Amino acid sequence: MQSESAAEQTQPAAARETRGFQAEVRQLLQLMIHSLYSHREIFLRELISNASDACDRVRFAAIADSALLQDDPELGIRIDADPTAGTVTITDNGIGMTREEAVANLGTIARSGTAEAFRALSGDDQKASQLIGQFGVGFYSAFIVADRVEVRSRKAGAPPQAGVHWESGADGEFTVETVLQAARGTSVTLHLKEDAREFADAFRLRGLIRRYSDHIGFPVRMRKEGEASLEYEPVNQAKALWTLPRSEIPAEEYKRFYEYLAHDSTEPLAWSHNKVEGKREYTSLLYLPGRAPFDLWQREAARGLKLYVRRVFIMDDAEQFLPLYLRFIKGVVDSSDLPLNVSREILQQEPEVEAIRNGLTKRALDLIARLAKDEPEKYATFWREFGAVLKEGVAQDPANHPALLPLLRFSSTHLADDTASASLADYVARLQPGQQKIYYVIAESLAAARGSPAIEKLRERGIEVLLLAERVDSWAMGQLTEYEGRQFKDASRGELELGALASAADRQQHDADLKESKGLLKRIKDALGERVTQVSVSERLRESPACLVLGEHDLPEQLRRILVAAGQKAPDSKPLLEVNVSHPLVKYLDGIAAGDQFNELAQLLFEQAGLAEGNPLPNPPDYVQRLNRLLVRLAAGEGAAAPAGDSSTAAPGVGRQA
Repeated sequence: MQSESAAEQTQPAAARETRGFQAEVRQLLQLMIHSLYSHREIFLRELISNASDACDRVRFAAIADSALLQDDPELGIRIDADPTAGTVTITDNGIGMTREEAVANLGTIARSGTAEAFRALSGDDQKASQLIGQFGVGFYSAFIVADRVEVRSRKAGAPPQAGVHWESGADGEFTVETVLQAARGTSVTLHLKEDAREFADAFRLRGLIRRYSDHIGFPVRMRKEGEASLEYEPVNQAKALWTLPRSEIPAEEYKRFYEYLAHDSTEPLAWSHNKVEGKREYTSLLYLPGRAPFDLWQREAARGLKLYVRRVFIMDDAEQFLPLYLRFIKGVVDSSDLPLNVSREILQQEPEVEAIRNGLTKRALDLIARLAKDEPEKYATFWREFGAVLKEGVAQDPANHPALLPLLRFSSTHLADDTASASLADYVARLQPGQQKIYYVIAESLAAARGSPAIEKLRERGIEVLLLAERVDSWAMGQLTEYEGRQFKDASRGELELGALASAADRQQHDADLKESKGLLKRIKDALGERVTQVSVSERLRESPACLVLGEHDLPEQLRRILVAAGQKAPDSKPLLEVNVSHPLVKYLDGIAAGDQFNELAQLLFEQAGLAEGNPLPNPPDYVQRLNRLLVRLAAGEGAAAPAGDSSTAAPGVGRQA
């Protein structure tokens, strides 16, 4: 690698200008300066990673234009430390930058959501340290230890007079000027703060390189130990980790490589390192992160694996190799069959990519399954962080249902703690004699699901119900049909379908209630009009007076609200109202003559059933006024008497429900 020319000369003063940082960068610099004192050494990892990326990119560019490497073909990174001057310089002979690129790359942050993420940090040092690298802002970590940073760069293929000099003191502004620079690539010089002079010590730097950057695929060189030495020697192994045999790689090396790859100081939960040979050849190294990234739910966020072809870096974030529901997986794939000039557009049409994608998807699901089987505590962490994303696969990837369903975890009426979870295998093992359905209920929260009126009879019978409360659940569960021969059944839709679980006495009682209540059901239906499709005697209820039930093929209310919030038109669905004819409130209603009071009580019954399901009131002021009128009448002692034979009084029955 060529040394930087000492004869660098600046252009006339007219080429020098001062600019202000983007607002998010100024905020980030304050974060760097004031919040990361216990994590300062990460600056070297980030700057070496940037230099490695620059070398990767010039090597890839040279595939199309070999002249880019002719003057300096041996790619690498050099680190110089000057304890007397208090400086550290990281130099690479990679792709380099033009003046415009220096302004764009070093003065702004283009990634969306940055400002919101900064505001969420709230001065938390640990969160702040984990932020580094996640926006492509690793360069700014230099200001953790430096009060002034200089960058000199020349783009590969550009003439020497097209060099650029960038400088900033983290004071909200930076200067940029055109300079004469002989060497291709970039050098970053850190003028260390007084309390960071330890990083100008060569021994300290060597230790950090071996700790954080031993796996970098290019040599990271420093001067040989000895005061007068002018020769440089590699400090790291400079071997791509995934190319080594698994037997030669200790667990700590895998963890350090993940830290470099994902810019994540949290240890990975598990990893899978495999080499495929035969009809197609590729090597993969996949990691399960220990925590979800901040942008997991941002559609435009970068995702995917780092792609190499025959050890030549091609691109970051190659999303074509894993389905969207596995977007949390980090890793590397190195193919021997893809062309070196492959692009994102070509990847979408390359048949070889589909074969690799299928293999990597299976490998990833096997990795998750192995974690679930061998380390259930770690799997609980994985499910807490990524379970909602994995559920997307139920809807997106029917072909892999046999692998996905055993990985799902659910809260349940048989688990008192909402943080505990059960697998479908656990549920099937606890089936009641004669039970043929897997019952579940979806609500806005686990507390609402646990208290749903629709599952009262199931709970009374000791029948386990799966409780779901995430936005993805309505979508995912709609794609499931059965597990081990048992069909899934939403307890809040259609008939309850108890089958053999219902006794002959139950069926006889229901038929009798239906026959005796035909008049009441018709009166309630007349009062509600088009708000319901039907009013029926409930088989579900035991404690509540009423509940709303959707038809088997109606759009779930949670999914309908998601579509509306996304600006899409969702079909309206009218529910069926089921009433508990043994409840005091319903008996009280039966004793009231048709009229305004009956109509208002029927409306309240319907609206409270909707509230119990987590549905918003269509007209809250109207509901409040109706309820107040009822309370005023009760306070004044008005209202119908309780039906004959009913020991409960009218007012307490209404009061409890109201």
